[in-house]
Amino acid sequence: MVKTKLAVLLATGMIASCVDAQNTVEANIRKALEPRLGGAKIESVKETPYGGMYEVRVSGDILYTDKKGEYLFIGQVYDVKSSRNLTRERIDDINKIKFTDLPTELALKQVKGNGKRMIAVFEDPNCGYCKRLRQTALKDIDNVTIYTYMYNILSEDSIMKSKNIWCAPNRLKAWDDWMLNGKLPGTAPAACEAPHDKVLALGQKLRITGTPTIFFTDGSRIPGAVDLKTLEAKLSSIDEK
Repeated sequence: MVKTKLAVLLATGMIASCVDAQNTVEANIRKALEPRLGGAKIESVKETPYGGMYEVRVSGDILYTDKKGEYLFIGQVYDVKSSRNLTRERIDDINKIKFTDLPTELALKQVKGNGKRMIAVFEDPNCGYCKRLRQTALKDIDNVTIYTYMYNILSEDSIMKSKNIWCAPNRLKAWDDWMLNGKLPGTAPAACEAPHDKVLALGQKLRITGTPTIFFTDGSRIPGAVDLKTLEAKLSSIDEK
């Protein structure tokens, strides 16, 4: 009984010692690096299993440093044997969202076919790549529900175009008319309010820095325009999980 208690105490002491050591390393790294990050704050510090490096998360990105914060590595870490981009995998993992938490009342909802598969797309009405996505993938894809968030980040004109579309009698038709055919609806009534501010805040919270950005039900995202084949392959991979 005495030996058991002693073993527990020793184990507890070792755990506490490891935690204290980790906290000291983290504090040293924060102290060394934060003043040199141009006002950005370090979100977390985590020891990696490779090279004695520490992962430093800053503004949704990943940097690497030593335990004293004396050296900074900005770049991608690959597993040579498997050719896996470990940095990219880690960024994708920490940037995952909970799809069901998206406020769908702020989006245009389009159901195609049985609508069983779901995606959310953040687009700017003045974004050429968004129009390409619509024309090459979203126009022809079937059996999917598309939630479109008008994420106006390119110009003041984007805000006005989105408001006119949101306030049109048929929002989905107005959006497709503009994105596919370049035809805008009439001017929105002054009393009509569009959810620009709320969508902008949502996009910033989700760290969306460009349009289009597509989110999937597994929480992952694809930044940029993709073709129909790529989009179908992604949706199929989710169905298989």
